[in-house]
Amino acid sequence: MIPVTTQMALLRLAAAFVLAPLLFGVINRTQALFAGRKGPPLLQMYFDIAKLMRKGTVISRTTTWVFRLGPIVGLSCVATGCLLVPFAGLPAPISFPGDFVVLVALLALMRFFTVSAALDTGSSFEGMGASREVQFSALAEPALLVSFAVLARQTSALSLSEMFGQVSVIFWQQAAPSFILVLAALFIVFLAENARIPFDDPNTHLELTMVHEVMVLDHGGPDLGFILYGSALKMWILGALIVNIVIPIHEISVWPDIFLFIVGMLLLAVAVGVVESVMARLRLLHVPQLLVGAVGLAILALMLMLGA
Repeated sequence: MIPVTTQMALLRLAAAFVLAPLLFGVINRTQALFAGRKGPPLLQMYFDIAKLMRKGTVISRTTTWVFRLGPIVGLSCVATGCLLVPFAGLPAPISFPGDFVVLVALLALMRFFTVSAALDTGSSFEGMGASREVQFSALAEPALLVSFAVLARQTSALSLSEMFGQVSVIFWQQAAPSFILVLAALFIVFLAENARIPFDDPNTHLELTMVHEVMVLDHGGPDLGFILYGSALKMWILGALIVNIVIPIHEISVWPDIFLFIVGMLLLAVAVGVVESVMARLRLLHVPQLLVGAVGLAILALMLMLGA
């Protein structure tokens, strides 16, 4: 007999797998609203993935097994990462001390295979995008790890479920400045890791300005479907970290907690759409400066926490 808490954790996990692509629809509709357009349907990502899964795949003769393995490993990494992140208050299905390091490692492994698949094509454009992706990730990952360190210090816990399970209104009253700085750092990392403006434009078709999209130019069919779905799950994972801090929803009851969490995720998607509608993409030379700023915010939050 599966315990009730485990059943609810699996329910939240199922919600992540089902609702993750919806975030892209909310972002696109928000952008369309600002531009005065109707915009694509909210379920457009679902339609795109379903269409890609029915298509065939054209593979260059210059590629090897690394090219085919990239999308599969990438999707596997973020699917495993979903098992480590608590959703709507209940502990994650898998929880142990130091699991936040494993989560960061899974995201890094996903990026490694995506970059490797891009380099395997031998394309100069994809190599350029891979180089930029690695450079940006080298600055985003420290900000994410330091943010976890702040939460670990405040909650005296070393697992994600315990960290976010203890975040409450009382903790906000005790360490509001540190939490605000952490949220700012995590939001910057969220935009960078998901290739959103001001770091990257997922809708651009100019190879010289692309970062993430240029790495998947040679993918098609089910492989591209895996990449799109993996990017949706990655956005859900990183978004859940922010929502779990902003809305400490683990003290009400099961269904209200789930409802509030989903509303928080949708509002985060709206916030991303607003950001992309009111500002332009940064010049590539300025992107590292913003990521270094995120690292600085996280370090400042840790210093405030240690000095408290």
